[in-house]
Amino acid sequence: MDTKGRLVAGSHNRNEFVLINADEIARVTSVKELSGQICQICGDEIEISLDGEPFVACNECAFPVCRPCYEYERREGNQACPQCKTRYKRIKGCPRVEGDEEEDGADDLENEFDIASQDRRDSHHIAAAMLSARLNINRGSQPHVSGISTPAEFDAASVATEIPLLTYGEEDAGISSDKHALIVPPFMSCGKRVHPMPVPDPSLTLPPRPMDPKKDLADYGYGTVAWKERMEDWKRKQNEKLQVVKHEGYNRDEFEDPDLPVMDEGRQPLSRKLPIPSSKINPYRLIILLRLVVLVLFFHYRILHPVNDAYVLWLLSVICEIWFAVSWILDQFPKWCPIERETYLDRLSLRYEKEGKSSELASVDIFVSTVDPLKEPPLITANTVLSILSVDYPVDKVACYVSDDGAAMLTFEALSETSEFARKWVPFCKKFSIEPRAPEWYFSQKVDYLRDKVDPAFVRERRAMKREYEEFKVRINGLVSTAQKVPEEGWTMQDGTPWPGNNIRDHPGMIQVFLGHDGVRDIEGNELPRLIYVSREKRPGFDHHKKAGAMNALVRVSAIISNAPFLLNVDCDHYINNSKALREAMCFMMDPISGKKICYVQFPQRFDGIDRHDRYSNRNVVFFDINMKGLDGIQGPIYVGTGCVFRRQALYGYDAPVKKKPPRRTCNCLPKWCCCCCCRSKKKNKKSKSNDKKNNKEVTKQIYALENIEEGIEGIDNEKSSLMPQIKFEKKFGQSPVFIASTLMEDGGVPKGATTASLLKEAIHVISCGYEDKTDWGKEVGWIYGSVTEDILTGFKMHCHGWRSVYCIPKRPAFKGSAPINLSDRLHQVLRWALGSVEIFLSRHCPIWYGYGCGLKPLERFSYIASVVYPLTSIPLLIYCTLPAVCLLTGKFIVPEISNYASLLFMSLFVVIAVTSILEMQWGGVGIHDWWRNEQFWVIGGVSSHLFALFQGLLKVLAGVNTNFTVTSKGGDDGEFSELYLFKWTSLLIPPMTLLIINVIGVIVGVSDAISNGYDSWGPLFGRLFFAIWVIVHLYPFLKGLMGKQDRLPTIIVVWSILLASILSLLWARVNPFVSKGDIVLEVCGLDCD
Repeated sequence: MDTKGRLVAGSHNRNEFVLINADEIARVTSVKELSGQICQICGDEIEISLDGEPFVACNECAFPVCRPCYEYERREGNQACPQCKTRYKRIKGCPRVEGDEEEDGADDLENEFDIASQDRRDSHHIAAAMLSARLNINRGSQPHVSGISTPAEFDAASVATEIPLLTYGEEDAGISSDKHALIVPPFMSCGKRVHPMPVPDPSLTLPPRPMDPKKDLADYGYGTVAWKERMEDWKRKQNEKLQVVKHEGYNRDEFEDPDLPVMDEGRQPLSRKLPIPSSKINPYRLIILLRLVVLVLFFHYRILHPVNDAYVLWLLSVICEIWFAVSWILDQFPKWCPIERETYLDRLSLRYEKEGKSSELASVDIFVSTVDPLKEPPLITANTVLSILSVDYPVDKVACYVSDDGAAMLTFEALSETSEFARKWVPFCKKFSIEPRAPEWYFSQKVDYLRDKVDPAFVRERRAMKREYEEFKVRINGLVSTAQKVPEEGWTMQDGTPWPGNNIRDHPGMIQVFLGHDGVRDIEGNELPRLIYVSREKRPGFDHHKKAGAMNALVRVSAIISNAPFLLNVDCDHYINNSKALREAMCFMMDPISGKKICYVQFPQRFDGIDRHDRYSNRNVVFFDINMKGLDGIQGPIYVGTGCVFRRQALYGYDAPVKKKPPRRTCNCLPKWCCCCCCRSKKKNKKSKSNDKKNNKEVTKQIYALENIEEGIEGIDNEKSSLMPQIKFEKKFGQSPVFIASTLMEDGGVPKGATTASLLKEAIHVISCGYEDKTDWGKEVGWIYGSVTEDILTGFKMHCHGWRSVYCIPKRPAFKGSAPINLSDRLHQVLRWALGSVEIFLSRHCPIWYGYGCGLKPLERFSYIASVVYPLTSIPLLIYCTLPAVCLLTGKFIVPEISNYASLLFMSLFVVIAVTSILEMQWGGVGIHDWWRNEQFWVIGGVSSHLFALFQGLLKVLAGVNTNFTVTSKGGDDGEFSELYLFKWTSLLIPPMTLLIINVIGVIVGVSDAISNGYDSWGPLFGRLFFAIWVIVHLYPFLKGLMGKQDRLPTIIVVWSILLASILSLLWARVNPFVSKGDIVLEVCGLDCD
């Protein structure tokens, strides 16, 4: 889409566009003014020919009529101009009609007989036909569209045979005997279709022509020059397809082209599963079962042996332990069948990138989302965009969309600078194959950058590029410093136009194509990927749904502009660390055997800028390297919000394709009564299944054509001949005919026949704030609304539709990002995740009761249940961490005197827990340090962020008290680990600090009491001390985070924590429930009171 480098802003409801950075002064114009000349019959825009002139139907009066109306008038009407009544003459490129024979002029054999080719019946042309019929609001319906013929119009006479030698059955008297070639008709079981020919009615049987053995084969066409040429041409085409690298072990029936040999490397699967070795996984499964048995025995003992003198403590501890066991089961069993995967990038290239031909790899639209440029520095966003533009993928197949949900002029100007620097950076990356391709991290890595480099010009060009990047950084930093102080009248563009987004809560939609339009190339003259800035319209009174709404706006606007079949979404701080990441994903998505059922490919999150000790478990290695591998062996990993490649059709809410089962074999050896019973049950099942299929087809089946509201269109394909009226499309996708046309194109691509002005109008339309009203957006289509963690809901809905996902872990991490490494930001990040899980738990989409009877597998449901109920663990965890201090202060304990059986039981439980963790670390490749940090932060986050999220979620859902979403600050460049010691006050710090202090006080009191009471009191004290030290050790990173770099605790934390601990201690001493209130023993003091 060519916008000539201008920013396009507008509002669909107001029917306005604002053109900024144009040659003339910016002005507000209507849609019709931008669109050029309008057809006076249908209201569509009149096309522009190759020489730049508009189409003229009547040479006498030049009455404005578009080409489709002109052709329809000549074909079905009175063949005269509506204004001057002059008969239309045939224009070159249009089909000939009756009455044209007497006209003079040059022949146009290519078009004048309207020869319908096979390519004009594909989904692209059907969508183009629908688009031409529906593009403008004021346009009426047309029975026929130029260049598109209905299936009834295709007959045998209209198909041009490229090789006229082939005959069916009989010799043609018009062809000499030396040019005949006998072929078997394609509808017969013994033959294959040799060449595109008109297909006769299958009901008519036509026997093959008999060959006379007395005649020479040349009489039938064999051995002739023409036959030899055809054979040479066939061999040449086969040699182009064949690759000589041989691999064995695959079934020939699985491949698309049966003419290709099994040994062809380019036809092999593009990936394969790597199961965990049985020597590692079998002991792991055995230990899980053993742990279940030990848990049953443990709870049997705990419930049957209450502590009478501390009954409340015992009861609370048992309830907490039961909840921990249920949480463990939900988390453990989805890891029963972990797998790993391996991709073959060389096979992908052999299959889709043949020498001398254009690449057949699928197009990818990449989404980058940002909100606040002050919290998400523009330099980080710029690096992410640069890594996308320089990815190792065909440039015409990549389009990068940056969503600025804050409508910040700083982001817009930074992208403008980024697009200029990309003209130098992209060719440098591709010329020397550098990694990573984000300049900030490439120039800062401490490695030998000359390794494997042989080009003598590399050093010189690298130094020059580093200097260019430093100048680029200075310009970006200058923009940031300028943006710190907003002018009173608001920001102004370079041409004097006020910035449309000065009011971030009330502004029009904005689109700017920075790269990808004509004339913008890199410094070496090569084409660049598209770079498009998008800021959706915002108005007061509308719910914009935060990030999920922004992503859905990008889905729609990208469908209008590029409509790639696959989408990649990344956060603004997640750059592409592996330039072949898209190819890794395509190994799964474009696999002809298993790719059709994959809805998304999720990559693990890896991070830069985290300290070596990873104090707050920012890397989250246990989740990404253990839990996600386990889910990949079931139905696929959950969607984690970034670094994920989607199939666009899956985002549209369609069901996964169902694999057709082969017909069952029948057997005559069964008795008749058995056959009758089977037949009856089969008939009942068939009836119910047919009803279900009808309902499913009406809702979820893709329809490849659309005619009008009252009557659906007859399917172009026999398999897709269901009917869906336009009103259902509009209810599902919204009232944009261009977008609806794009949803019908499974393989992507923009419908033909649309002009720049009409696409601009529709692009502004689909990002308007009211577009999603009364549609399925956010409910069944796109990113799902209803939670701040829209990622879990979106992946859950796809799995409920029967899709499966894939977890891809390349050797070189595909994406890397920055994490909040200081304690306060980390706790707020975990708070937001937990709040989203609580919202899902209290919604209708809760996996406990939603999605039964669909494609979701039971163990996959377990994982989703675990992902939404984990904040509830905060209450049992808080109680369990408080119990040690209470036991030490009161001298009570949660278990009675331990017998030998009980000792053996407790030791067995600790052993199986330890062994389970060790085996998980072994097959998952996780170090003990990462595992221990994960355990520590589970306690820290559980008693702080998860607890607050639980109460905030209850207030939000039940009482309607909304909580603000806080954007997590992204790492800056103030020095390595500078933010690690940065302290920010938050109320989330109070609960863990209070727990830490009361447990320390409990340990001191317990040890002092044991010292004063003698040797016999040390035995009972051991269990209480172990319990309290377990809590203190888990909270140790939290204590280090509070101490900061100066090794001193912030005063406000000390005051609050000591105050709460003192109040709780005094309250406990005053209201001690474990001191007997009756049977007070009175002793004589020995004093005479009289």
